[in-house]
Amino acid sequence: MSAGLSDLPGLRGATSFREREARARSVRRADILRSIDWLLLVSTLALCGLGALLVYSATKQIQVDAGLDPLAYLKRQGINISIGLVMAVTVASVDYSLLRASAPVLYVASLLALAAVLLIGSTINGARSWIVLPAGFQLQPSEFAKVALVVGMAMILGEKRDDSRFGVSSAPRSRDVLLVLAMAALPLGLIMLQPDFGTTMVFVFVILGVIACSGAPVRWVVGLVTSGALLGWAVLGLHLLKPYQEARLTQFAGNNVANAGSTGYNVAQALLANANGSMLGQGLFHGSQTQGQFVPEQKTDFVFTVAGEELGFLGACGILLLLSVILWRALSIARASEDTFGLLVAVGICVWFAFQAFVNIGMTLGIMPVTGLPLPFVSYGGSAMFANLIAIGLLQNVYRRSR
Repeated sequence: MSAGLSDLPGLRGATSFREREARARSVRRADILRSIDWLLLVSTLALCGLGALLVYSATKQIQVDAGLDPLAYLKRQGINISIGLVMAVTVASVDYSLLRASAPVLYVASLLALAAVLLIGSTINGARSWIVLPAGFQLQPSEFAKVALVVGMAMILGEKRDDSRFGVSSAPRSRDVLLVLAMAALPLGLIMLQPDFGTTMVFVFVILGVIACSGAPVRWVVGLVTSGALLGWAVLGLHLLKPYQEARLTQFAGNNVANAGSTGYNVAQALLANANGSMLGQGLFHGSQTQGQFVPEQKTDFVFTVAGEELGFLGACGILLLLSVILWRALSIARASEDTFGLLVAVGICVWFAFQAFVNIGMTLGIMPVTGLPLPFVSYGGSAMFANLIAIGLLQNVYRRSR
C-alpha cells in the first residue's frame, strides 16, 4: 500500500506512511474541487436563493391576512432546494457509465408516473398534471419526464456515433432519428392528454434541439419544423385546444391586455408591476402590486414580476445574467464533452432551460402567451426545483468526466 501511494503525483518524496496518507487525502480533495464547475454551482445557488426571497415576498402578505405563518412558503422552498441539492450531488457523483445505462429505467419510470397522474391525479388550473401527496405537497411527473427525455435521447443518438467502427464518429441514421421520435411520442402524448400545452412545447423544442445538434441529416430538422408548424395550424384551425387555452392564445394574438375582465387580466397586472419597478425598484417586500396581491399566481408563473417591481430593471437583469451564466456553462460543458452522450445531455438541458425561461419571462412582458411554465430555479414548486437541480447534477457529471 505504501508503494502504491508513493507513486501518486505529489506524493513522491514522502518519508512516512502517515505523511503519504495526509498528502493522498490532499490530492483527492484537490481532484474533487477541480471536478466541480464552480461558476455553474455558484450561479445556480444564487438564483435559487434569490428565487426563495421573491417567493417569500409574493406570499408573505397573503399568509398574514389569512392568519397563517408568513414564512411557510419560504420554509417549503428551502426544503425543496435542500432536497434538490441532495439529488444533484447524487446524480453528479454517479458513475458516468451507470448514468448512461440508467436511461431506459428513467424512461419507463417517467411513463408510469405520467400514466398514474391521468388515473389518480388532481386537476389544477385546467390541467390534470399533479398527484397530491400528504402534508400539502404535490408531485408533477411531467417535470421529471424532461430529465428522462434528455438522457434517453442522448443515449440513443450518442450510442450510434460513439460505437462506430474503426473509431470514426458517424452521424445518426434515419432509423436512429425515428427511434428517438417514437420514444418521445409516448410521454409527449400522455402530457398532451393532461393537457399541458407549456410542457408539450418544451418537449418539442428539446427534441428538435437535440436532433439538430446530434448531426442528423438536415432534412430531418427541416421536416420536423415544417410538420410542427402544420400540426399547430391544424390544432388551432380545428379548435382542438381547451377553451381556456384558446382564450390565452386569442388574448396574446389580439394584445387584449387592457380588458381587465378578460383572460388578459394576468398580463395587464404583470405589465403594471414591471412598470412600477422602474430602474431600481420599490424595494424588496415593498412592491405595491405584489403586496397588494394584484398579480395572480405570482409565486409560480409570474414570479418574475416580483423582481421587476421590487428590484427594478437592474434586479431583473441580475436574474437574466444568472440564467445566462447557467446556459453558457451548459454550452461550454457540451463543447468540452469527451463523447456524444455528454454533449447531447448538456445541449438538451440548455435548450430546456433557455426555452422555458424565455416563455416564462416573455409572458410577464406580454410578448408570449400565458402558459403554466415556471421560471427555472426561481418559481415556487418542488417537482420543478427537483428536476432543475437534477439537470444541474447531470451537467456536473459530464463536466467531471471531461476533467
